Amino acid sequence: MENIKGRLDDIKDRVARAAQRSGRSPEDITIVAVSKLREPEEIEEAIAAGISDFGENKVQELELKYDKVISPLRWHLIGHLQRNKVKYIIDKVALIHSLDSLRLAKEIDKRAEQAGVVAEVLVQVNAAGEESKFGVSSEDAAPLIDKVLAGCSNVRIRGLMQIAPYSEEPEDVRPYFKELKQLYDELSRISHPNLSFDYLSMGMSGDFELAIEEGANMVRIGSAIFGDRDYSKRMGGL
Repeated sequence: MENIKGRLDDIKDRVARAAQRSGRSPEDITIVAVSKLREPEEIEEAIAAGISDFGENKVQELELKYDKVISPLRWHLIGHLQRNKVKYIIDKVALIHSLDSLRLAKEIDKRAEQAGVVAEVLVQVNAAGEESKFGVSSEDAAPLIDKVLAGCSNVRIRGLMQIAPYSEEPEDVRPYFKELKQLYDELSRISHPNLSFDYLSMGMSGDFELAIEEGANMVRIGSAIFGDRDYSKRMGGL
């Protein structure tokens, strides 16, 4: 059975080919390994295979793993973030992918000031308008960014994130990737000390190649790296 390193070698090859198709270098693409329900030993194996960025959906799970993984890494909070959970991860994560409201931004700002850090965030955009997903509409992204920049001095916006609709045919989601890249390019023209559009986070295990072709420079890949999740085997404490 293929191990994590073997799967990662395949992923890196696919990322490289997709990057080349979009006129970029493989080094331009950051792979965030989604470590939801994975054991610290699996994370260590992925680190040994060359991955340094790991994404967690839930604050509680990130907290449990934070001190259990010995090797250096960068944690990302990629799931919906409740305001009452911000204080637990504000000094632990390199990037919050899921800023979707001014109220959340103000809480992040307050907790970041208390912790003596500047929080790095992505604005989550729900381009498809799916009721089952969080994120602001494409039209509301710019107004939210303006308000955050005006009132949250301890928050630095680094780009956009999207969770595209699920489809059996990956090509069906290409228009949403195109739309977000267009919005990313438009918003990147804003000049502000606390804004630097460096990351366009879109694409997961089933569609990351399409996302890269359409401009993503950060992809969030879980099962394609670690294998299928066994939801009956949750990490101790969850």
